[in-house]
Amino acid sequence: MASIHDFMRLVAERKGSDLHIKPGGPPYIRVNGRLHKTDFPPLSAGDCASAASEIMDENQASMFKSHGEVDFAHSEPGVGRFRVNVFHQRGSVAIACRRVLPGSPPFDQLGMPPVVRTLADEQRGMILVTGPTSSGKTTTTAAIINHINATRACHVLTIEDPIEILHSDQMAIVSQREIGQDTEDFATALRAAMRQDPDVIFVGEIRDSETVKAALQAAETGHLVISTLHTTDVSETVNRIIDFFPPYQQKQVRVALGGSLKGVVSQRLVPRADGEGLVAAVEILVMNGRVRDLILNPEHTHLIHDIVAESGFYGMQTFDQALMELFRSGLVTLEHAMVAATSPHDFKVALRQEGLQPVS
Repeated sequence: MASIHDFMRLVAERKGSDLHIKPGGPPYIRVNGRLHKTDFPPLSAGDCASAASEIMDENQASMFKSHGEVDFAHSEPGVGRFRVNVFHQRGSVAIACRRVLPGSPPFDQLGMPPVVRTLADEQRGMILVTGPTSSGKTTTTAAIINHINATRACHVLTIEDPIEILHSDQMAIVSQREIGQDTEDFATALRAAMRQDPDVIFVGEIRDSETVKAALQAAETGHLVISTLHTTDVSETVNRIIDFFPPYQQKQVRVALGGSLKGVVSQRLVPRADGEGLVAAVEILVMNGRVRDLILNPEHTHLIHDIVAESGFYGMQTFDQALMELFRSGLVTLEHAMVAATSPHDFKVALRQEGLQPVS
């Protein structure tokens, strides 16, 4: 009978990104953003529980029993690493697995604009990589860490939940800490990091005000802090950081953010026109005096998108500008560009102004 190891092997063979297992149907895998039913027979509740037991250790099984869900990383021999979430649904066990590619390609292979490399060369401050689930944040942050690792003699400390991509020491030394195994939570690990002599700190995800506060303090004291957020664009990212705090603290947070933030890289993945995978559309904010003034003034913060749109000289670009270039170069179709656009109407108007879309 097929096992979860066979399912994971199929994900790798089909170059898929995700595996879904739940009772009542066969496993599903996600390829190029779309879910596909596999040819395996339907799974029973017992099959799913057994599959979860095969890949959980005692600590993970205990966590699942007490909390009803658990996150962990699993290395499948000969296949690769997966980020796994085991959870309950309708009283039975279900599993979602995200395949994690080994290492990360360099920036140019990812299609990242040159300014991302420039941000990675910053010595201090905060860089945020944002986007919805499955938008490539893990790959981009890994590429930033790889670049630092290969070009700078420093100590890189990562705090992750779970550790997804393993980094071997190159010019830098990389210490990787996993929530639940090596440390209690992000905020605790960040406070302890100040005694571990890091130059660069990677926080897997900002989830609460305590983590934001600790990350900003680390950035203000001369460290380079890299983290991720589940936000849809640059403007929402800035507002989300501020909104983690009550109104009476927000002025102070705006000052800290304006002084520490170096840039925001927001991503959306769009199907390639040739059908061979996905390509990243990237919105980028780079800190300058105008952006800092908008962050400090709550009445003007909503203008950040406009500044990004007109600041190409600094390497900034909006999603719609990125999609325009991807469409112009033939990497994505008009249909997919329109779906991913922040404002489909404005995108269509811009196409007409560029002579790329006939008036209909």
